[in-house]
Amino acid sequence: MQIRTVQALRALYAPARERSVKKELAQLDAHCTRFVSLSPLVVVASAASSLALDASPRGGEPGFVKVLDATTLLLPDAPGNNRLDTLENILQTGQVGLLFLVPGVDESLRVNGTAVLSTDPHDLAACADAKRSPKLVIRVTVQAAYLHCAKALMRSGLWDAKRHVARSVMPSMGEMMKDQIGGDIPAETQDQMLLRYAQDL
Repeated sequence: MQIRTVQALRALYAPARERSVKKELAQLDAHCTRFVSLSPLVVVASAASSLALDASPRGGEPGFVKVLDATTLLLPDAPGNNRLDTLENILQTGQVGLLFLVPGVDESLRVNGTAVLSTDPHDLAACADAKRSPKLVIRVTVQAAYLHCAKALMRSGLWDAKRHVARSVMPSMGEMMKDQIGGDIPAETQDQMLLRYAQDL
């Protein structure tokens, strides 16, 4: 049996607690701003006009995403695979959802808003670091921000070193791509991949 209406869905769950509803803010407060400043990883969710969805991890030094003010975030674009899924989606729909993570902290920060691709010199300069100045910056206008409870990360034990998996349990990315794509793609080892990645991290 499929759930097809909001009424049927809501019948399965108790009403949302008042605090869960009220915690959604229309802008970043001091706690949200601090969270962003400590975060080395954000997952960017976006959608194309066809409603095809994408979620892309973006990483850097803690605070690589810049808070300009209570309603503006700057997310620098770093070298990647050049698929540009997120960037093309932003051009089509101008909407993003962000999930910020801080190692060791089980809460996460969710931010939803509109986004544009900026090459404004001031935006690029704000996001430049010792390694590079980005080609462009995703400029996000915050519409909603809220701290997400710790339950998901507590259940996952994500930060628990005793539950970490050795990288050797999976083939290298190159080996998996060789199996998936075939052809003349070399089965790059993990060490070879790390050396290649080091050129543009």
